[in-house]
Amino acid sequence: MTQVLDQYLQEHSHFALAFSGGVDSAYLLYAAVQNHCDVTAYFVKTPFQPEFELRDAQKLSRQLNASLKIITLNVLEDPVIASNPANRCYYCKKALFHALADQAVKDGYSVIFDGTNASDQADDRPGMKALAELNVRSPLRECRLTKQEIRRLSREAGLFTYDKPSYACLATRIPSGSLITSELLSAIENAEQKLSVLGYRDFRIRVFHGYARLQLLESQFSQAIEQRTLLNQLLAQDFEGVLLDLTPRKGDD
Repeated sequence: MTQVLDQYLQEHSHFALAFSGGVDSAYLLYAAVQNHCDVTAYFVKTPFQPEFELRDAQKLSRQLNASLKIITLNVLEDPVIASNPANRCYYCKKALFHALADQAVKDGYSVIFDGTNASDQADDRPGMKALAELNVRSPLRECRLTKQEIRRLSREAGLFTYDKPSYACLATRIPSGSLITSELLSAIENAEQKLSVLGYRDFRIRVFHGYARLQLLESQFSQAIEQRTLLNQLLAQDFEGVLLDLTPRKGDD
């Protein structure tokens, strides 16, 4: 599979990369550097991305000696995105990639790649429709590299992202139809940061009628129950209370 990707990148060696700092785009940037591609990574910073994602993107680009450009975009200025319809991701992806494409063209790039992999399902993701409409190509998906394979290859390459949990944007924590505000996004980000400090990993905090609904791996249930008083104290500033979802969370979703 790596030979297929190497050949792909050698045939398409001049491109802009939509870079999130996650497992997939990190490995794609690594492979591009290894194949001596003319590539610039673009991180589009919106209120939907937590600060640690930007830090990871900057760290990896430095380690790879790769060019990174940061584009700031306030997607909440779009009333459709802020209103949070069921297909919000479609409008958000279009806004992000339009901003990226505008900058990439100024920098001399006409081709845009992203890190979508062969494990990602296109049929139920509005954002994938937007990528198709904007002619964004996904080398990892086209070369049939799955998430599991990308993690293995990333580990072999020594990338710190190899075991990084998949991370959907902060807006996915808010139920469709509920207004998205910068204040609510900040509350979610702060709450998830507090849980990360306590050692929780690969979890989500969903907003549920003013409460923080914790979606945890089953292995973390006992810790949450033991720390229920602490969790309530930590999250009381931004939420009315804390709920534990008893359906275990699965990794990489």
